[in-house]
Amino acid sequence: MLTGLDIRDMLIIDRLDLSYQAGLNVLTGETGAGKSILLDALGFVLGWRGRAELVRQGATDGEVTAVFDLGPCHPARGVLAEAGLPVDDELILRRLNTAEGRKTAWVNDRRVSGEVLRALSDTLVELHGQHDDRGLLNPSGHRDLLDAFGGFGDRIIAVRDTWAERRKADAALADARAGLEALRAEEEFLRHAVGELDELVPEPGEDAALDSKRRLMQAADRIREDIIRAHGALGGQGAEAMLSDAMRWLQGAAGPAEGRLDGPIAALSRAVDALGEAEQGVAGALAALDHDPAELERVEERLFAIRALARKHDVLPDDLGGFADGLRERLEKLDAGAGDLDRLRHDAEQAELRYTEAAVSLTFARKEAATKLDAAMAAELAPLKMERAIFTTLIEPAETGPTGVDAGSFRVATNPGAPAGALNKIASGGELSRFLLALKVCLTSGEAGKTLIFDEIDRGVGGATADAVGRRLADLAGEAQVLVVTHSPQVAALGRHHWRVEKEIQGDATLSRVVPLDAPARVDEIARMLSGEAITDEARGAARALLAG
Repeated sequence: MLTGLDIRDMLIIDRLDLSYQAGLNVLTGETGAGKSILLDALGFVLGWRGRAELVRQGATDGEVTAVFDLGPCHPARGVLAEAGLPVDDELILRRLNTAEGRKTAWVNDRRVSGEVLRALSDTLVELHGQHDDRGLLNPSGHRDLLDAFGGFGDRIIAVRDTWAERRKADAALADARAGLEALRAEEEFLRHAVGELDELVPEPGEDAALDSKRRLMQAADRIREDIIRAHGALGGQGAEAMLSDAMRWLQGAAGPAEGRLDGPIAALSRAVDALGEAEQGVAGALAALDHDPAELERVEERLFAIRALARKHDVLPDDLGGFADGLRERLEKLDAGAGDLDRLRHDAEQAELRYTEAAVSLTFARKEAATKLDAAMAAELAPLKMERAIFTTLIEPAETGPTGVDAGSFRVATNPGAPAGALNKIASGGELSRFLLALKVCLTSGEAGKTLIFDEIDRGVGGATADAVGRRLADLAGEAQVLVVTHSPQVAALGRHHWRVEKEIQGDATLSRVVPLDAPARVDEIARMLSGEAITDEARGAARALLAG
């Protein structure tokens, strides 16, 4: 519920502080006094799109603050929590607009975006007027209004969930089909490539090992002669014989030398051992160089085959094994593809059946709710002096989507036999006002805590019809706070709280102010609305009669 509205330096308002209450709140005043400015200011702080230039001429900035009282289950609490904002029983919205057009907003003293403001406004305030495209006149929202009337929240969730499952199953099937088609397009290549790789069976590191072995065998003939000479120089007819002779001679002279030859003899002993190791190593090298010429041919053939496959598939030789595994996996998918497609096709068909079942169920429910809404509208239109008018909720097939397969729209005919059409195309100003009011009365259930604003919705009606409109607004105010901007004395007389909007000249400036009316002031204001500028005793008497009910 809106409890306070503070406006500073906006349009022709320098400073205005209003306190609203529960029930039916009426705002009256002469044309041009500034009643619409209050709605512009409220729309500004709620983040609605409106006038571009709102700051009062001569001011550096303008500011609007709105205070709302939130019940324990008010939906605005969920919006606040989701946005990470403080949640309390009192909600304070504040928005600043500079003369240059920069806008800044706060919610409970936290900076927020216009998007957050608009999300909150959807739960706080609903505006209705003869030219309002945000609410009941917008055909794109009629089906949602019908769903709210029918209380189809759970059904719509079921349709959304099954729609998401269907989309997911369809996407999985499409991806599988595309993947299988791609595999089929390269099946010949896959099978040939896997056959080549399976025949060769390359191992990681094999390329380097074969290359080393090939180079060694190619060099064997060139280095064998030098290694043989070295082996002869080290063997029994070479260095080994000379070292053995030297050892024998020194050992024979060691005694008389009295230890002077012990060191040389030990060194020669080590040299003999090292010489033996060298000879064994050289002999081993000679043995390794012995090869069958056919072996070199086999090594080269395998090495060249590995490198040729690596170039062909643009991979490193050591990666051929992993590449082959990847090709085999794609072949396995290809071979198993038909079975996977059958399974995915079955899943998609089942998802389609679940969605269709949920959507058809919602369609039947919508048609039943449409019948109930039409009956409720007929009951509401009769007291509004429109008992001959016909209101119809039309349910038609629409493109399949997450909210079902239906389109919904409200159609009216002002008289039996007259062509039906959209609300804002068929009804006159006064008729449209009454249609909108009756529709709002029927759709209000479950909106406790929301402030409903009616901007001159009684335009074009008078007398008993205006009284009926006022009584319907008063009934509506029993379930929700209602603010009405009105020129109808019958409607104003039924208000629980009454304000008059006035325009005054102060120097060169025109300012608008709002005055709360006590009982005597209400009599005069309603008398003015009845008789015009000159208030007569007869007009005051008529005003008292209206206020008495």
